[in-house]
Formats: sequence, C-alpha cells, structure tokens
Amino acid sequence: MHSPLVLVATAVGTAVASVALSVPPPAGARSAMSDDPVRASGRGVKHVPVPKAARAVDTSHPDHVVGHGTPASCTSKRVVRAVAKGGVITFDCGPAPVVIRLRRTAKVVNTSHRVVLDGGGLVTLSGMGKRRILYQDTCDKRQIWTTSHCDDQARPRLVVQHLTLADGNSTGNLAEGGGGGAILDRGGQLKIVDTHFTGNRCDRTGPDLGGAAVRALSQYHGRPVYVVNSTFRGGRCSNGSGLSSIGVSWTVLNSVFVWNRAVGHGANPPHHPDQPGGGSGGAIYTDGNDYTVRVAGTLMRHNHANEGGGAIFYVSNNLSGRLHLRWSTLTDNVSAGFETRPGIFYQGRGPIDARHSVIR
Repeated sequence: MHSPLVLVATAVGTAVASVALSVPPPAGARSAMSDDPVRASGRGVKHVPVPKAARAVDTSHPDHVVGHGTPASCTSKRVVRAVAKGGVITFDCGPAPVVIRLRRTAKVVNTSHRVVLDGGGLVTLSGMGKRRILYQDTCDKRQIWTTSHCDDQARPRLVVQHLTLADGNSTGNLAEGGGGGAILDRGGQLKIVDTHFTGNRCDRTGPDLGGAAVRALSQYHGRPVYVVNSTFRGGRCSNGSGLSSIGVSWTVLNSVFVWNRAVGHGANPPHHPDQPGGGSGGAIYTDGNDYTVRVAGTLMRHNHANEGGGAIFYVSNNLSGRLHLRWSTLTDNVSAGFETRPGIFYQGRGPIDARHSVIR
C-alpha cells in the first residue's frame, strides 16, 4: 500500500458542502474536510470514475411531480402517495430548499417496476425523529407479493438521488431484523446517488441490527448496492450507523462518512449473557458469506464503535468474501473494543485489498 500525492475530488467537497447547507454539523464539530490533515498534505482521497450502472437516472420526464411551485404544496401525504404509485418522482416546491416532514413512512408497492425519488438538490425528507422515511420489502405481503422468490427478484428498482434524508428513526420496528432508520430495502435493487443522510437513528442494541441510515437485504442476484457521491453524518444505531447489511455487496464511491457511532455493547455474539450485543461498524457494518464491499474515493473520519471497527466492520463467515479499498482515507475512527487495522475489523479471504489509501 502506498499514498501518492493527489488532489481531493471536487465531488466529495461538494457533497459535504451540500449537507452543511441543509443541516448543521454536531455541536463542536468542524468541517470533516477542512480539518483533515491527510487532505491538507495532499494524500488519500481521490475522485474515482463512476460506472454507468451507478450514475443518477434521467428524471426529465417524471411520472409524478410532488408540489406545484410552493413549499406548502409539498406535503407528506403527496410524497407517500407518489411513492406508492411508483415510477419517476420529482418535486416542484419552489426555488429554495425545503423540508418535508413525513407523518407516515413512504412505502414502495412491489408491483412497481421502479421507483425513483429525485429531490433536485433542494428537498429534505424528514422522519422528525419518529419514523423511518422510506421502505421497500419484496417479501412483505402487505406491499403485495409479485413472485414466488421474493428474496431474489429484480424489481422494484429503487433509486434515491439528489435528496437529503434527515432524522429518520426505526427504533422499535424490528421487522426484517430491524434497522434502516432512513431506508430499509429488502429485495429488488437499490441505488443511492448524491444523497445526504444526517441524524438518523435505529435501535441502540442488537447483535446484528444496524443501519441508522440504510439497511439492505436480499438484493437481486447478489448485485451490489451502489452508493455514490453521498454523505452520512451523525447516525446512531447498535451497529453500522451509515450502512448495514447481511449478505449484501456494496460499491461505495466518492462519498463521506463522519461522526457516526455504533452504540451497542457486547458485539456479535455478545461477550456476556447480560449484554444485548452490537456496537460494531461505526460507519459500515456488513456480515454474511460470499459478498464484496468496495470503497473508493471516500473519506471516513471521526466515526466510533463501542466494540469493533470504528469505520468498517466486515465479516465473511466462510472466508469467501473480501473488502476492497481504493483511493480512500480512513483516519481518527475509534474502535473501542477490537480491530485488525486502525478503524477496521476484517475477517475475509486473505488480507484487506487496500491500494492508494490511508488507514490510520
């Protein structure tokens, strides 16, 4: 592993700036990029190319438009109704940023071929600290079963782009194992582009429960969840306060994870009978067998795990999967219990495949 001199990608800087406009950082926290000594010395994060499959989709001809030009016209009811109808969804809430406070979780109906939510860089969907924001589950009969193999079906394809998802909370909702304060996606295919997650929550305990921002399960044919040019700030959950999954592959590109905390205690399985478990993967928690996590062009800083992997917890139980890092910076991530490299707990096939990255 080596760390040549590079310039930090404009896309990453833009992502952090976008969050700063809509939601202030935690008290006492400075900008994750401006005080990063790795960036200041010209090493570490470098913008990486984004494959076509991971890019934002064209929403110039939407199926549904939420609002008719004013903030007041962009209501929770209209968002929930549009998601249930499916298709391409955009917003017309006026020229200024707007926060839509959801009074119900927006749920995808599985008869939809695709659901695309495009906030145009102006829309924040808020769970108000009371509810999950967005839900898709191909194995939920209430959302209609459409195949005999709900745990491996191609549709719906859920795309979230150019949005901010704030203050989602799935605490107490333990369906599908719980987690997913902002988004829970089981089945179909999920893609996240230029989306900013801040202040999301899920249950504080549980050995495998995770995903204050995103929980993903049962993706079609094992295809990866793409996360591109997105930020994850201030999440709190038992495990994986940015991303969490069981048996799911991820490709994370040109993104930022800062100030996320895995707050459970006892790890998995719990160290002691009186401990509820959890506390691993401050930013990312993944478990399973043959799956891959790829992180490139990404900054992970000031994340914290009470147990293992302040930034990333990766376990392939049968040692067939692997973690790949490219052109990324992982610094000042605290693993209060255990780690195999600074800020990382890794168990997989061979060592971590880390290239052109700073881990310290």
